[in-house]
Amino acid sequence: MNAGVSRRSVLASGLAIGAGLIIPGAPARFLPGGVRAADRRDEPLTESTAKDTRTDLLIVGAGPFGLSLAAYAQQADIPHMVVGAPMGFWKANMPQGMHLRSSCDWSLDPLGVHSIDAYLKNIGRICRDVEPLSRNFYLDYAGWFQREKGIHSLDVTVSSMHTEGRDLVAVTEGGGRIRSRFIVLAIGFGNFAHVPPELALAFPRDRCDHTSDLVDFGRLKDQRVLIIGGRQSAFEWAALMREAGVAAVDLCYRHDTPAFAASDWRWVNPIVDRMADDPGWYRRLSPDAKQQLDQRFWSEGRLKLEPWLASRIKHASIKLHPRTAVTGADQGASGIEVALDSGEVLTVDHVVFATGYKVDFVRVPFLANGLRSSVNVRDGFPVLDEHFQASVPGLYVTSLAATRDFGSFLGFTVSVRAQAKIIGRNISEVMNGVAASKARSTLASSRRAIGAGQRFVPPPAFGAPAN
Repeated sequence: MNAGVSRRSVLASGLAIGAGLIIPGAPARFLPGGVRAADRRDEPLTESTAKDTRTDLLIVGAGPFGLSLAAYAQQADIPHMVVGAPMGFWKANMPQGMHLRSSCDWSLDPLGVHSIDAYLKNIGRICRDVEPLSRNFYLDYAGWFQREKGIHSLDVTVSSMHTEGRDLVAVTEGGGRIRSRFIVLAIGFGNFAHVPPELALAFPRDRCDHTSDLVDFGRLKDQRVLIIGGRQSAFEWAALMREAGVAAVDLCYRHDTPAFAASDWRWVNPIVDRMADDPGWYRRLSPDAKQQLDQRFWSEGRLKLEPWLASRIKHASIKLHPRTAVTGADQGASGIEVALDSGEVLTVDHVVFATGYKVDFVRVPFLANGLRSSVNVRDGFPVLDEHFQASVPGLYVTSLAATRDFGSFLGFTVSVRAQAKIIGRNISEVMNGVAASKARSTLASSRRAIGAGQRFVPPPAFGAPAN
């Protein structure tokens, strides 16, 4: 920072650059890594597997969205490979002791066979035995799901993607080339950790973390920590820190303290199931209807805290600062002195940004070399059609990066089965040579219906199950 410009003055003046950062020094993101061919299910995969390989479908990302799609592709006999450390982001960027906000009905299997209930039956338990679902339980379930489906992976790193004729080519750091007709980016949250730039500038880089980069709370034992943010992750990180021996935790957030109340997600499953059979329903909603739907989702997910957190937060070492914001920060004799707009000054040793995620698609690193300029982006999100396909033919994008065109559901695992069906069916149709004419007819009918102010009703064959 320039001489004469303190971190306090940066915040006071509102100086900001860019649209958000990932804190430098964060661990490598788990986008690429892992290749799996449907017809080589039982063979151990090695680095050489990725050398000059050809397949029909390459799935980039082996988290819930990628694994679910791989299961569908396998059932539909689509030759495919998976690239991604299995559940890598969950293992490396979610802490031990973390719990999920979902229930046992948010399973991975689009075929409904290897569900969470099926896994529980396999281990002799029932849903109420394991709720709230823990991170470790979900990882155990995902591992069982992967084994039952025979989904293997290889840890390689994709450095770039480009087109060659009608094919898409992924190039690995080791020099391998994976050529495919279709690529699905199921890259999750890892590249989109968001820190408001004025906050990132205000604190020493070695004294702050985004929640996704802070999973080892033991290194903060006996320290004083400020968490900036006031939603579920902020409160859960505060509880986990206290339990790990952190001396004091302050939470600073601009809004009222959310209520400790159970979220009601029962209304979500029917909507997501509808999406699988009518992929374009969300985009056909009016702006007001979309806002109401997203607000309802926001109310359940963001305006509530899980009740099981309440007793863990009520402790003398945790202090809440609702309706406050950081206005400045300076290094003091005994720590970082953080000024709040309430007039209070906190002295802390470390700062944690519980500031969420913000999609900025151009930040996906392997797109920089080749495809980035060819992908149409709006408001930071890739522009997708009704089947999750981007402006580059054959390139599909799912998970968080698809929320603009498919709704907030795509940021949650409740949608993994629906997206697997939508993408898998479309790819099957294209491979069978029937999708091109159907897509043109459907698009024309949709435009005519929307232009006339009518709800478009798809033909019976539209979205029919591939099986």
